[in-house]
Amino acid sequence: MQFEHVTLGQRVLFGSGQSAAHLAAEVDRMEAARVMVIASEFERPMAEVATNRITPVLWWDEVVMHVPVEVAERARTAAAAHDVDLIVCVGGGSTTGLAKAIALTSRIPVIAVPTTYAGSEATNVWGLTEDRTKTTGVDDRVLPVTVIYDADFTRTLPVGLSVSSGLNALAHCVDSLWAPKADPINHALALEAARALATGLSGIVTDPEDMTPREQTLYGAYLAAVSFASAGSGLHHKICHILGGTFNLPHAQTHATVLPYVLAFNAPGVPELAARLAAALGRPGAEGEDPAQAAVVALNDLRERIDAPTALADHGLEAADIPEATRRVLAVFPPTNPAPATEEDITLLLTAALEGTTPTPRVPSRL
Repeated sequence: MQFEHVTLGQRVLFGSGQSAAHLAAEVDRMEAARVMVIASEFERPMAEVATNRITPVLWWDEVVMHVPVEVAERARTAAAAHDVDLIVCVGGGSTTGLAKAIALTSRIPVIAVPTTYAGSEATNVWGLTEDRTKTTGVDDRVLPVTVIYDADFTRTLPVGLSVSSGLNALAHCVDSLWAPKADPINHALALEAARALATGLSGIVTDPEDMTPREQTLYGAYLAAVSFASAGSGLHHKICHILGGTFNLPHAQTHATVLPYVLAFNAPGVPELAARLAAALGRPGAEGEDPAQAAVVALNDLRERIDAPTALADHGLEAADIPEATRRVLAVFPPTNPAPATEEDITLLLTAALEGTTPTPRVPSRL
């Protein structure tokens, strides 16, 4: 066994109903005097709860999906004008993404208070969109110094969005199994995260008022993001960044929809990992069952139980978009992917995701 693993340095505070106390203590610890709070209009009530023991100098509510460059520039200008020395972002991935965009050019530290299962708070990955193209990068300046998890804030997340957001987190797990820098530590984190997410999401759907599955899902989302931050971006995320940045598809729903098709494409090339994933999702393969088939069936079963989104057509993608999306995916296709891909392969994958056909393992075309 030989590998190189990097663990990012970050403080994590986890406790339902404790966000305000945790945030006040962190602001004191960091000796911050001029705090900027980023929260969309929808997220404002939760942000007011989290910040009720501090006095921000600036509230910012212009939060846009996929972080357009022009929005980031306006927020950067406002932070500089108010001499901000700490950013607190309360919300989902778009809110965290904007905070990262400011930190990228200003080096202002960020404290993240997530209200979804996006996972961006635990990675050093940033993303900005300009001219229908989403550009991502890795930079330790954007990694939040502290993450404050409070499952109470997920109570207002509708069940359907909880499912999409949780499957977005699960996509971090799956990509971490074969991303460019995947290693045994990433695998261990990702598989435990998959177990927690499968258990938690099923529980949220069964009883949305029960806090235990919400905490499990939040815990799983964090582990998934940590594994992804170390392993890097694989095929799934390459596809979804293109679909989101170029066609403005909603982030969580796109990830939730595309995930089983990428798994079906890649699982035949990594049978041992596929078998471990099936077990983590709660459906170990039967004796003699193909591991790729077991993994795909396990994910399909979970998605059916929690009523996951099934077709990109429901979220704005059209058949006419497939050729451009295919070209863009092939241009960034990871060389370390478990299976090579032709134009036909990616076209078929995207078409299946567009139409919502049942994913099944398939031997991809060989180059």
